[in-house]
Amino acid sequence: MSLMESISGVRGIVGSTLTPEVIVRYAHAFAEFCNKQPVVVGRDGRITGRILTNILVSSLLAKGCDVRAIGICPTPTAALETEHSDAAGGVIVTASHNPIEWNGLKFLNSDGIFLDADENIELRKHFKGQYTYASWNKIGTHSSVPEAIDKHLEAALGMKHIDSDVIRRRKFKVVIDCVNAAGGVIVPQLLDRLGCEVIPLHCDVSGVFAHTPEPLPENLTHLADTVRKEKADLGIAVDPDVDRLVLIDENGKPVGEEYSIAAAVSFVLSHTQTSERYRPVVINLSTTRAVEDIAAGYGTPVIRTPVGEINVAKRMREAKALIGGEGSGGIIHPGVHYGRDAIVGIVIVLQYLTEFGKPMSALRASLPNYFIKKDKIQVRNADPETILGSLADASGGNGTINTDDGIRIDYPDYWVHFRKSNTEPIIRIIAEARTADEASHVVHKYKSTITNLMNIAGALGT
Repeated sequence: MSLMESISGVRGIVGSTLTPEVIVRYAHAFAEFCNKQPVVVGRDGRITGRILTNILVSSLLAKGCDVRAIGICPTPTAALETEHSDAAGGVIVTASHNPIEWNGLKFLNSDGIFLDADENIELRKHFKGQYTYASWNKIGTHSSVPEAIDKHLEAALGMKHIDSDVIRRRKFKVVIDCVNAAGGVIVPQLLDRLGCEVIPLHCDVSGVFAHTPEPLPENLTHLADTVRKEKADLGIAVDPDVDRLVLIDENGKPVGEEYSIAAAVSFVLSHTQTSERYRPVVINLSTTRAVEDIAAGYGTPVIRTPVGEINVAKRMREAKALIGGEGSGGIIHPGVHYGRDAIVGIVIVLQYLTEFGKPMSALRASLPNYFIKKDKIQVRNADPETILGSLADASGGNGTINTDDGIRIDYPDYWVHFRKSNTEPIIRIIAEARTADEASHVVHKYKSTITNLMNIAGALGT
């Protein structure tokens, strides 16, 4: 597997594709990008995080940047600190939900949001040329920001329509799985402030993941079993850098990562004045149709963007959105900051449950019901762009086609989204329908269509 360099930053396998030389190269470029002004640095708690952060920080200091070090923290904590400080940018040492052997770097601009396409081009311009460093008397200074976690908690608890006292009186019993990463620092503190009885799983921040870290149902069986055993009200799982929130109901049943954003949208719109409902909800093209159904009930428009947090965040800011996010469990509330934030999501869900007055399973049942199926197919020697273009023709013109990010085709009863990978010779397929069987059938049908298109392309020598 090669080094993965994208708009989201850089990720690789430590000691193989992600080496000290790569860290130094990016540190040099980012210091130049920031004009050698102060930089916020945090990390997600992985075993390799300390050594990589030390290399990163030393390189930034050697370039003349002052470093504001948070230590182990969620990505949204670093984003908030960057936005509300004198920093010209921020770096989080994280590989998000990738396995333990991976690590990487995510970059923030001075507004605390990820670099967009143009900013990434500017960053990479600084890969060229020889490295230059500050003289001994102009190197940067290092300072710690131990209050960053508290500031993040205060911001989340200070959102409109959040009443901590009311939540505390509810006395929720909550099982949490923080996969022994950055969530173990902040999630127990948040729930303690909200008067919850907390049953922690994998919260020691050792960086030794107790299971595959992506918060998917197959990786959360221990959490689900513990919710049932302890007769808890709720199970909460976050990924290593705490920007994705996944819920388990009181019966130990996964709520579904798509329904984190659906629940948040439902809560926010229910508290939005009628005169403000012209302001949109923003989600990406692969997010559940449930959000559109909920928004339609309030007369609120929905804007869809290409996949990628920065695409959603930028459009939210431009459109003055009420709320937004991604179906992977990423909730973005503009009242806190323009970035996915599991802490924000937890607060919203607990307030919603308190007001709803019924269990999590009932809240989930109150939301529109859809099923998503995700798959991928190897494209062999075929050109992915040609295949994607042919898929539009293969649809027969019956669906509504969006080409902002690959191809999405909407039909009355289902939708399907195709995107080529930037790192592998594959096309990703995401379909959503009213039943799991129908979603699976759609994926299977289009995999067969793609196979036929590849065979035709091969026969024609294209």
